[in-house]
Amino acid sequence: METSGLSAKPDLLLPDRLLPDLVLDVSAETCPMTFVRTRLALDRLPAGAVLAVRFHGEEPRRNLPRTAEEQGHAVLSLEELEGGYGRLVLRKGSAKGSANTSASRPAP
Repeated sequence: METSGLSAKPDLLLPDRLLPDLVLDVSAETCPMTFVRTRLALDRLPAGAVLAVRFHGEEPRRNLPRTAEEQGHAVLSLEELEGGYGRLVLRKGSAKGSANTSASRPAP
């Protein structure tokens, strides 16, 4: 399995001095691979873990946060960096569907 672009020991601190559990660099990728790689990284993390994603371009800037939220993950921050790069910080949600299922179920 390819692990390029993944780092368990990032060389940067995130806003509020938060240290992510994993850093992923998808800046060389194009959509839809930016989210495919992001989702694969999230799938490897436990619920509540923090993933920092470095990307390049306007398309992932719009699509990564939207798609992550649709999948049940929390967007902690979205930053613009120099040169058209950006950094998205996500907190992995609980197992798919489990957080919303109980809230949408009628009370007995």
